[in-house]
Amino acid sequence: MLDSSLASAANAIPPAGGSADIAETILENARERARGEGLAYAGGLSPGDAWALVSHGRATLVDVRTAEERKFVGQVPAGLHVAWATGTAMTRNPRFVKELDAKLAKDQVIVFLCRSGKRSVLAAEAAARAGFTSAFNILEGFEGEIDAQQRRGSLGGWRHHGLPWIQD
Repeated sequence: MLDSSLASAANAIPPAGGSADIAETILENARERARGEGLAYAGGLSPGDAWALVSHGRATLVDVRTAEERKFVGQVPAGLHVAWATGTAMTRNPRFVKELDAKLAKDQVIVFLCRSGKRSVLAAEAAARAGFTSAFNILEGFEGEIDAQQRRGSLGGWRHHGLPWIQD
């Protein structure tokens, strides 16, 4: 996660083309970390940085969780849905890249979200292999890691950080 000064600055991202483009700083920092870690995709973003980019029109959020997860756990209202896997058996979606291609341009900044940040890594890797040049993973996912009581929600995640979400 970025330090608090940069994270708070992310809330003030100017429109595209602004002179002090915090969005580009966030993206370049993520890309630099990804290169240093040898990642096969553009990089990881904190939930707050991802939301700053999405809410200012600088990125598109793609939720890769199942339809059931989105319905029963909640979802980000500004996101698109392209499932990485489907159903309760979590069967891998063989059309994932084709569905992504139909909805987004290859040079578009895409931030992938799943439950804990693991499937979204796989989605970002698959997108990068398919030629998407700015595929980012949202670290911590929607619900975060499992805690000592075997529950999600207290160890990070989109909801834990108080970011916008809705539930059916």
